Amino acid sequence: MEHTVIFQPSGRRGKFPAGATVLDAARKLGVGIEAICGDNLVCGKCKIKIMDGNFPKEGITSSINHVAQVADKDTKILKDLTARFEAAQEGEERRKIQRKMDKLRAKHENLSDKEREENIRLACGVKVSGDLIVFVPEASRTSEGIVSKKAGKINVKIKPAVSKVYVELPPPSLEDPTGDYERLVAGLERDHKVKGHPAIDYRALQQLPDALRAADWKVTVTLWQREQIIRVEPGKVERNIGLAVDIGTTTVAGYLTDLATGEVLATESMMNPQVRFGEDVMSRITYCMLNGRKGLEELQRTIIDGLNTIAERAAEKVGLAPADISEAVLVGNTAMHHILLGINPEYVGAAPFAPGMHHSFDINAERLGLKILPAGNVHVLPIEAGFVGADNVGCLLADEPHRRDEITLLIDIGTNGELVLGNKEKLISCSTATGPALEGGEIQYGIRATAGAIENVKVEPETLDVLFKVIGDEEWSNGQRNMGAKGICGSAIIDAIAEMFKARVIKKNGQFNKELSHPRVRKNAKGMDEFVVAWKHETALEEDITITIKDVRAIQLAKGALYSGCQIMLRKLGVEKFDRLAIAGAFGSHINKYQAMVIGMYPDCDPETIEFIGNAAGDGARIALVNVDKRREADEIARRVEYVELALEEDFNDRFGEAMQLPHMFDRFPHIESILPVEEAAQEIEV
Repeated sequence: MEHTVIFQPSGRRGKFPAGATVLDAARKLGVGIEAICGDNLVCGKCKIKIMDGNFPKEGITSSINHVAQVADKDTKILKDLTARFEAAQEGEERRKIQRKMDKLRAKHENLSDKEREENIRLACGVKVSGDLIVFVPEASRTSEGIVSKKAGKINVKIKPAVSKVYVELPPPSLEDPTGDYERLVAGLERDHKVKGHPAIDYRALQQLPDALRAADWKVTVTLWQREQIIRVEPGKVERNIGLAVDIGTTTVAGYLTDLATGEVLATESMMNPQVRFGEDVMSRITYCMLNGRKGLEELQRTIIDGLNTIAERAAEKVGLAPADISEAVLVGNTAMHHILLGINPEYVGAAPFAPGMHHSFDINAERLGLKILPAGNVHVLPIEAGFVGADNVGCLLADEPHRRDEITLLIDIGTNGELVLGNKEKLISCSTATGPALEGGEIQYGIRATAGAIENVKVEPETLDVLFKVIGDEEWSNGQRNMGAKGICGSAIIDAIAEMFKARVIKKNGQFNKELSHPRVRKNAKGMDEFVVAWKHETALEEDITITIKDVRAIQLAKGALYSGCQIMLRKLGVEKFDRLAIAGAFGSHINKYQAMVIGMYPDCDPETIEFIGNAAGDGARIALVNVDKRREADEIARRVEYVELALEEDFNDRFGEAMQLPHMFDRFPHIESILPVEEAAQEIEV
């Protein structure tokens, strides 16, 4: 039996079988509902309101009794997590699974008694069992994120794998009836020193006779590696373009590039369409595990569709078609890499974290489903380890720490923090489970960087007055006007917690200061300590936007993972400090380096030595696109870097616990000492 489901305020409606979740119905209708945890019933972001009553205009009766709880799903997930917990070794992975289990068991904390009385439910946690009208509150609606992944400057010799050459051929005659392909091969050898008999793509062969005769035997041939003919075009065609793409967990950025000059012709970016299956890699891996091959194929199809959208939009900007794109180079973390290629990512998510392959990979665009030139090649850069992927190799190509004398600490901050430390003598790397908190996930009012998101926060230490800015508005708040704030994005979360610490709202151990008496410092309906960043009249939500003790703890876990990773890497390399800190990633380029050091995201260093290198992963993909030799270099670097598995370090738990404090339990920060509060007695915190 099928039931009508209508979503408001969008008005979208459709028929769905009994047993489909409300979130599934929303996805099929294109209704954007936040679902950060990948349908695991733990993030509480997908709150919806079930309308009760008879609605003559819509012709249905909607009732809270027309939904059923998903009772078996969380049981299945918990059973799977329990098995993984028992199999995992002591350390970071085991602790991460434990946190997921704890969240799952406490999922009902995401809904208060009042919310339940008002028919508020989690869209991923209820199944359709009758006709429904579903209202999606503002806070639960996804917005088009503002993706900032501009192309950086690259300095590389132009030597692409794909080249275009122009040839003029003598037409056949009764005296010389040589076949078109053989005639073309002879012309290529004569004019361009192309030796042997280069293979020709089947589709190019089909088009060859018409192309030759349409332009009086004057054609442009597109060659890949000078070994294969992948296209034949009538006349002289000089423009040769390729596409470099950085497939991030949260965002995807494509750079349409002139292969003859290296110039970026167009940049196109979007939120990774896979975010609806979960905002972090573990959520997507779990989705594949729970849904088998069908789940993997769904995720693969989703990202391929996204890549095709980027290719189409970028080509359109310069008056070309996607089929004019001769080659693509792709990078992404290991999970994104595996899902893109349809490789089961399950084994990457559990010890010993072995990937399906390390080496770079070439695949025909048509076979992958990428709608560029059908015979075009898609090159995927190599990966270093289970959680250090091709995106990190792209960063290495762009920043070149393997060519420097100075010790560089390279941090690519995202839902997974990847670190590289060293110089031309030796490089080591590690991966830290920062989770989505630094980008707004796991934060009560956390949202992506979109219009209306709070992006900067200041707290006056004496009065605790708060000033903030939202994306899309150049003015700071004044406490009076409605700023239309919808939530807090990652850069503002770091700002807010640093400011709360400096203003003594929270202590060194992250706990709220019980001695403070101020309207902004209070307990919420669940009894948790919280700090009001924006009052109700300043928001678009008709409620205050706050930072809770739970939010503070999520940031402590994320920054503690990064900091302890840095410490262990320094020890492994046998050095006390680094000479240069390079922060990569779109998110990293928006954070305040002083505020980040205040909370202890990385060890103390001279702020002048900190460089924000932007989307280095995308820059590395562009380098590999325009210089084929860099692809071989990428394979060599990926194997040279020594991977450090933090979970196997005996003292990791101790280092992690110390790094949970603000900015650290013991380490000094002389470069920012003047802006830190007078240090409180160090206190241990539970991890």
